Amino acid sequence: MSTPHRITIVVGNTGDVSRTKVLAQAIGDALAAALPVTLQVVEVWKLAPQIGPALSPKGLPDEAAAALRAIETADLLVAVTPVYKGSYTGLFKHLFDLLAPDALVGRPVLLAANGGSDRHALVVDHQLRPLFGFFRALTVPSAVYAAEADFDGYVLTGAGLQARIAEAVQQAQALLASRAPAQALLREAA
Repeated sequence: MSTPHRITIVVGNTGDVSRTKVLAQAIGDALAAALPVTLQVVEVWKLAPQIGPALSPKGLPDEAAAALRAIETADLLVAVTPVYKGSYTGLFKHLFDLLAPDALVGRPVLLAANGGSDRHALVVDHQLRPLFGFFRALTVPSAVYAAEADFDGYVLTGAGLQARIAEAVQQAQALLASRAPAQALLREAA
């Protein structure tokens, strides 16, 4: 059996019960069904008291420092955020502001977002891709966007959404597979 891929899912939810968390869980489940993984979930609302006042990663409490390490060391990062007024949440962005500019170079990132309507779907391409482009990460070509119509309360119901998740997971697998030979060469050189 191959070594499990370390996957960190960053959930930009603003509270414990959220559709964003449901979407993140569905993506995590799809990844776990497709390949051997160890999943770590980082929920930004839980870190708010620790990262909110932070201007740098120096001196962060243990839980926040561990979350940053999980992001920096993941084989695949899954970034999932709710959309408010056409963008990701401020605390979600602040968490990534605490990373060094080269922390995610070459790292595969699967992007996902959810909002009240399809009007917000472009957030993935106009907000999230530029953010991870700054970090020189490798974003999965197909992103996942879920509108309120894709849920019945806090249950995913959209067949189209499930297809988008499956497509993004398949592309993430391909990025992980193409990255493995390069990582093996780097380990041998060290």
